[in-house]
Amino acid sequence: MRLASPWSLVLLALVALGLLFLLPRTRRAGRRAAVRYPTLATLRAVAPAGAAHRRAILGVLRVAALVLLVLALARPQAGSATTKLHREGVDVVLAVDLSGSMLAEDFTLGSSRASRVDAVKAVVKDFVAARPEDRIGLVLFSARPYTQCPLTLDHGWLLQNLDRAQVGMIEDGTAIGSALATAVNRLRASTAKSKFVVLLTDGQQNAGRITPETAAEAAAALGIKVYTVGAGTRGIAPYPTQDVFGNKVYRPMPVDIDEDTLKKVAAKTNGRYFRATDTKSLQEIYAEIDRSEKTEFEAPQFLDYRELYPWLVWPALGLVLAEVGLAETVLRKLP
Repeated sequence: MRLASPWSLVLLALVALGLLFLLPRTRRAGRRAAVRYPTLATLRAVAPAGAAHRRAILGVLRVAALVLLVLALARPQAGSATTKLHREGVDVVLAVDLSGSMLAEDFTLGSSRASRVDAVKAVVKDFVAARPEDRIGLVLFSARPYTQCPLTLDHGWLLQNLDRAQVGMIEDGTAIGSALATAVNRLRASTAKSKFVVLLTDGQQNAGRITPETAAEAAAALGIKVYTVGAGTRGIAPYPTQDVFGNKVYRPMPVDIDEDTLKKVAAKTNGRYFRATDTKSLQEIYAEIDRSEKTEFEAPQFLDYRELYPWLVWPALGLVLAEVGLAETVLRKLP
C-alpha cells in the first residue's frame, strides 16, 4: 500500500484551518436573527426540539466528504503484482556437441548409467536456473553448427529447445571451429558488460571449414571469453549398440578428445579449459564457470499498483448527496 500523491494530504490541514475559522462565525451568525419578529413564542411552540443539534449532522457530512476527497487526491494504491526490470548483465551462448559419440554412457544420473548428452542436459538446466537475469543462447553442432535458440531471457523456451535436442538431428561429425564461430557471431552485436561461450565436446575437429584457432581469434578480437569443456572418461567408454537379437549391448569406444586445441582456444580468449570425466565433475565445472562470470548490476523490483481512490470518491459523493437531501427535507432551515 502506498500514496502516489502524498502532498495532497496538505489539503487536510486547510480543511482543519477552515473549520477553526468558520465555526466561531457560524455560532455568532446563529445568535443573530435573520428576520425580526415581534415575538418568537409561536415559532418555538411549533419548532421540533433539538433541531439545531440535528442540523450539525449536515456539517459532519460535509467535512467527512471533504476528508474522503482529499484522501482520494492522495491516490492510495495497493500492490497487485511483482515484476523484475532486467538491466544489462551477461550474455552467454552454450555450444553443445551432438555427434554420435555423445551417446556413450560413461556418465550417471542418480544411480543409473546415462549418456553424455543426457548428463549435459541435466547440468545445463541447473546452470541456466542459476542465471535468471542473463540472456542465454544455445548452439548445437556435429558436422555443422545449428542455432537451436538465440539469446533470450525466456529460459523456459530455451530449456524446451534443449530437451528437443537429440543426437542424429544433424549429420554426424565434429565441427568445433564452425560451432565456435557461430556462437561468437551470436554475441557479436551484444552490448552486455560480459560475454562468454561455453563449448562442450567429446571429440576433435573432423568437419567444418573454420579451424578452432581461427574462431578463437575472432572471439578474442570481440572481447568474448571462451570456456572449453572436454566430456568423457579417460581411456575407454561404453557405447550402446544392439546385437543380432535386438538387445542393448555395449562395445568399448576409445575417448579421443583434442585437449591441446581446446586449451589453446581457451587461453587465446582468456578463458579456461576443463575436463569432465563424470557427472559430478561436469556439475562442478559449470558451477565454477557460473561463479567466475557473475557481474553485479542493479535489478530492482517494481510493483504494479491498483488505484483505490474510487473507493473514496464514491462514498464522498454519497455523503454530499445525503447532505443536500437532508438539508432540503427533514433538516430544512426556514429563512
